[in-house]
Amino acid sequence: MDDTRSRPVPQGPVPLTGNGRTPPPAVPRSDDFRDHLATADARGRRIWLYPRKPQGRYTRARRIVSVFLLAFLFAGPFLTINGNPVLMINVVERRFSVLGQVFWPQDAAILALGLLLFFTAIAVFTAAFGRLWCGWTCPQTVFMEMVFRPIEYWIEGDAPEQRALNAAPWTARKLFKKVTKHVIFLALSFLIGNTFLAYILGGRAWWALVTDDPRRHLTGLGFMLLFTLVFYGVFARFREQACTFICPYGRFQSVLLDEHSIVVAYDYKRGERRGRWRRDQSPAQRRAAGLGDCIDCRRCVEVCPTGIDIRNGTQMECVNCTACMDACDAVMDRLGLPRGLIRYASLNGIERGERLRITPRMVLYTCVLLGLLTALGFILATRSPVDVTVLRAPGSLFQKTPEGRISNLYQMKIVNKTGQPMPVELNLLEPTGRLTVFGAPLVVPAGDLIQTSVLVELEPGQLHKSPMEIRIAVQHDGRTLQTIRTSFLGPVSPTRP
Repeated sequence: MDDTRSRPVPQGPVPLTGNGRTPPPAVPRSDDFRDHLATADARGRRIWLYPRKPQGRYTRARRIVSVFLLAFLFAGPFLTINGNPVLMINVVERRFSVLGQVFWPQDAAILALGLLLFFTAIAVFTAAFGRLWCGWTCPQTVFMEMVFRPIEYWIEGDAPEQRALNAAPWTARKLFKKVTKHVIFLALSFLIGNTFLAYILGGRAWWALVTDDPRRHLTGLGFMLLFTLVFYGVFARFREQACTFICPYGRFQSVLLDEHSIVVAYDYKRGERRGRWRRDQSPAQRRAAGLGDCIDCRRCVEVCPTGIDIRNGTQMECVNCTACMDACDAVMDRLGLPRGLIRYASLNGIERGERLRITPRMVLYTCVLLGLLTALGFILATRSPVDVTVLRAPGSLFQKTPEGRISNLYQMKIVNKTGQPMPVELNLLEPTGRLTVFGAPLVVPAGDLIQTSVLVELEPGQLHKSPMEIRIAVQHDGRTLQTIRTSFLGPVSPTRP
């Protein structure tokens, strides 16, 4: 949870810091420490949150960003580059597509580098800008705060109306509101679940699944219903608990953030000491009385979707959604005070007025990030457009042909990683011999694979050891795409070269 070190102030709750530099208060008090979750009582039972509807410039900006993100999310499975999906994570067929590039299990090194690059980018981004991802682009936050929560406001009203509705006895009006809300939530969850399934199967395969007789796709139908129930449970009941108990990002921030990181922060130097606003008291008189700009209206707490008090400092549950910033700015506007009592700032920005600067840790993270980018770019640039696997036919040994040659039978799998059909040819490079491909000429469909049987024949005098290495070239338009090495079995000839 939070670090329990605090900064002494004349009165009221104090900001908590995790940088280890703040000395303990001279006289500890019980309200200086936050030792419990905002969504659980003393017995560990959940406290249901009723956040007020946020309004303000940051909320409007997040809505605009969310519209573009949601449009891309729902269109993503059907967008293609070179005939391949923009993003597809087909774990069933172990086939992945990122920005139109198809990746297979044979590309494990590329996928590993991509994951390292992703997590390093998160570390760099978080070290500089805090949890901006959580508040602006995380799917959980976007769906909860920009889709499901507004529908709840529309049907049940703002926080006071929702609290009163839940406490009221069951009536026809209450039943209608609850049923309507949950039917809409279930329909939206069904839509999200289908979109998630389309990212796994691919847009075309998903469309074929939903337009065909469902009795022929019971497995796909089962997963579709499972995804629907999971998303419904998350957005209708679990809500902020997903960020608090499941997502590890909030716990990572304790090691990723430092005193230079930009977070949603309360300016305690300007806000403390807190005190109620008196109409007959001017700002100068208020300052002379030792009071700060915070009037302890708790609007920042009332709008928080995770139930925390941002005035207690950076906390694990804070997703940087900016709702408290908009709520506080609205209060400051009504009082004629400057905005920014709660704002994007760093600890040093609050304490010393420093601006964001590049730290040695950010430089180190960036160097690691550039190194991974270079390695990934090199691998992608030198990546073969095909991947070939050659295995000896199960249970087969060498055979002797009527012409006296020694033959081995192989099973060959060829994967086309490009977006165009690719005709390929197989040639035996070393030693000299005969290679026969069974079936039709080899044409590998775009982003797909084919399997074929290959027979290799050598003269008995060429076998000086067993097994002996042979090399097979995979060629396209006269250009060698890949050279495969495999072993050849046979009776060893006594003749030496």
